[in-house]
Amino acid sequence: MQLLNPKRLAKNHPDPVLNDILCKTVDFFESKGKKRLKEDDLNRVWYADFIEFVAREKIFATLLTPAGYGGEGCRWDTSRLCAFNELLGFYGLCYWYVWQVTILGLGPIWMSGNEELKKRAARLLEQGEIFAFGLSEKEHGADIYATDMLLLPLSDGKYVARGDKYYIGNGNEAAMVSTFGRLPENGGYVFFSVNSKHEKYELVKNITATQSYVSEFVLHDYPITDADILSRGDDAWNSALNTVNIGKYNLGWASIGICTHAFYEAINHAGGRSLYGRYVTDFPHVKQMFVDAYARLMAMKLFASRAADYFRTASSEDRRYLLFNPVVKMKVTTQGEEVINLLWDVIAAKGFEKDTYFDTAARDTRGLPKLEGTVHVNIALIVKFMQNYFFNHADYPVVPRRDDPQNDDFLFNQGATRGLGKIRFHDYRPVFDGSSLPNVGIFREQIAIFREFLRKATPDDAQQQDIDFLLAVGEIFTLVVYGQLILENAAISGSSDDLVDQIFDFMVRDFSRFALQLFGKPSTTEQQMDYCQRMIRKAHVDEGRYKRVLDREVYSLKGAYTMHE
Repeated sequence: MQLLNPKRLAKNHPDPVLNDILCKTVDFFESKGKKRLKEDDLNRVWYADFIEFVAREKIFATLLTPAGYGGEGCRWDTSRLCAFNELLGFYGLCYWYVWQVTILGLGPIWMSGNEELKKRAARLLEQGEIFAFGLSEKEHGADIYATDMLLLPLSDGKYVARGDKYYIGNGNEAAMVSTFGRLPENGGYVFFSVNSKHEKYELVKNITATQSYVSEFVLHDYPITDADILSRGDDAWNSALNTVNIGKYNLGWASIGICTHAFYEAINHAGGRSLYGRYVTDFPHVKQMFVDAYARLMAMKLFASRAADYFRTASSEDRRYLLFNPVVKMKVTTQGEEVINLLWDVIAAKGFEKDTYFDTAARDTRGLPKLEGTVHVNIALIVKFMQNYFFNHADYPVVPRRDDPQNDDFLFNQGATRGLGKIRFHDYRPVFDGSSLPNVGIFREQIAIFREFLRKATPDDAQQQDIDFLLAVGEIFTLVVYGQLILENAAISGSSDDLVDQIFDFMVRDFSRFALQLFGKPSTTEQQMDYCQRMIRKAHVDEGRYKRVLDREVYSLKGAYTMHE
């Protein structure tokens, strides 16, 4: 597995349609050039040229129309979506955002039983239209229990929609806005479709100071009929949460793309800059920061790619993706912040210059952990799986790499969102036991101590209600899951032992850091603190491995990519 390089676009995916899309997208951005890209960003220019491009090439139609609703080559294939997510993130978050919000807007449509609205969506995609997801509200944020959007019944299957929505991407141009509300007489939830160009749809403003259009809109007794309703009751509720299950996974790939571009820019700058008679890249602390940034970035990609395999393999009997997806959302995006921080410490003031990609990357990576549920919300979700992950394993067939040309039917038939505590996982231990790498061995010992901590120094009822305490526990648990899928994918992708051991070098250090945080929590008991102290370990030092990763994998990237001006 390698970092994305648009100048050397490897056709790693077996689908020629996707590879053609990626090549054309690279040509679009490279022809536009970095100067124009930055000018549009600074001036908050609506990205009509990009929307016209994807419409002309039918990119959204090809990638986001499930099989059976579009033409030849159309299918919803997560492996293809990952590659396009990464490429859009590489060039700019606003371009990824219009794509991401279209995905969210399509979720309740493809999950609906309303075949006419599905066919309409397919036609609109073919015409190059974009979509929106009307869920959040100004007063309630993502608390969808408290939605104030009302669908008021009139008679003969007619209604009017009344209320406002906030944080709604594409709300300025979306041909279909999948809007979440409730019926007043029984409080039942409902999804219905509206058009942003309707006279009863008021576009209030773009609420952000960025190029992305994130709208506030109000519906003023917008006319709705039964034909506009996507789902009701439990189906509407499940559509909301299951759409987020699909959409939040994409944020990790956006972060990977952003960090990759920033990495190239940083290493090109540092490698060509001399201070005090030495190149910046010759300083020991700079070498360490670059190796750490590279190892973290490759770990992000290894995990997210492997999580996609489980996502595509999911079924009503195998819902492991409900753990792995929020880890992509939470862990990969926060690791993206770590990567940017490390690179920024290397290039320093250069990272503030307005004509650099890095200036944009430093801003945009901060947003991703805060979208589709905060880090805290996703950790609170993740800890629900901890008991079964460690102590109640189930047998599953081995999940292979999933880049086969199949429509991901289950994603739009996920069913009820309840019962997370009943989901079981395969035993994580064999993948760690199968490695003889020194840092994997140390990490395995840390896991064993943490597992014993959960069994013998189990957090009491008060601690389990203490979100601050649980967040610290959740960080450690997440790190275990992260390491498991990284190892699984390293074997599949043929990653070098040097790289994998270097990844687990920072994993050991992070485990120790989170253990120290847990040690310092006000409610941690003496017994629990003893376990925390035992989890704190030093990573194995191997100068030969470190130098090989530095020379062969990190510094070899100097000059490998520079965006066309």
